[in-house]
Amino acid sequence: MSPYLLSCPDMPSRPDRATLAAFVGSALIGGSNVVAVRLSNRELPPFWGAGLRFTAAALLMLALVRLRRLPLPRGRALVGTAGFGMLNFAVSYALFYRGAVHVPAGLAGTIMSSVPLLTLFLALAHRQESFRPRGLAGAALAIAGVAIMLAEPPGGPLPMGSVLLIVGSAFCAAESGILVKWIPDTHPITTNAIAMAIGTPFLFVLSRVAGEPWDLPATPGTWAVLGYLAVVTPLLFILYVFVLNRWTASAVSYMFVLLPLVAAVLGLLVADEPVTASLLLGAPLVIAGVWVGALAKEPVPAATPAEPPV
Repeated sequence: MSPYLLSCPDMPSRPDRATLAAFVGSALIGGSNVVAVRLSNRELPPFWGAGLRFTAAALLMLALVRLRRLPLPRGRALVGTAGFGMLNFAVSYALFYRGAVHVPAGLAGTIMSSVPLLTLFLALAHRQESFRPRGLAGAALAIAGVAIMLAEPPGGPLPMGSVLLIVGSAFCAAESGILVKWIPDTHPITTNAIAMAIGTPFLFVLSRVAGEPWDLPATPGTWAVLGYLAVVTPLLFILYVFVLNRWTASAVSYMFVLLPLVAAVLGLLVADEPVTASLLLGAPLVIAGVWVGALAKEPVPAATPAEPPV
């Protein structure tokens, strides 16, 4: 059976070391990407900046496909990959880049941390996973931490429109994780290379419709940010799909809960964004939610004693 078709009963409740390492790596890279997007948006229009990023990343991924002579997806696999590309790289990132213009990195990562709760309900709706009370408890605990972290936004009230755009991005990210699980067996590099190549042109269409200027970066700092995003983006999504193949979609989605912690620290260090008291109070709840919902071992039911023979 294809690893993309495995459902919750066939997947391990805890990851092995390689899967856990890839999970942590995805969270670290993803959190740094939130800050990098904010830095990119300081000079580049959001859709144009996203298009430049994924064009470079797609070219790198396609070069890897050619170098390793990986087979291209066909039939149902190609249709699923195209859907993943449009939902994740086109729609989700378009919403995130636009919303991140006005939402600080730590809070943007915090909003994206709603992905586990969204994924839990979407996986149930798609009948891809069975209900787990521990997953719901972990998501609820993490969201409580998120609510505390949102209670004191730096810089005053946030534009609700920008917040809703990032909420929409989180929903699309959750649904794309569900979609990947249904793609017939393809290599993670191929899946992401083709998905990026399909989704990226949509970002340029949005940029043109929005009337954004198509100017290249004028500062070395922005070039450095784009170069970083181009290099780590392929690695991020290879790790992400790798983990999805070896763990349940709802458990993998807890990567997004770690994003605000990484983004807040890096935002303070490289983007001069303040760390508030609410962030410090909410972070322990977020970490606890990740442990309860994704990492803690499921309790083993006690064996029923055999009845004595009559």
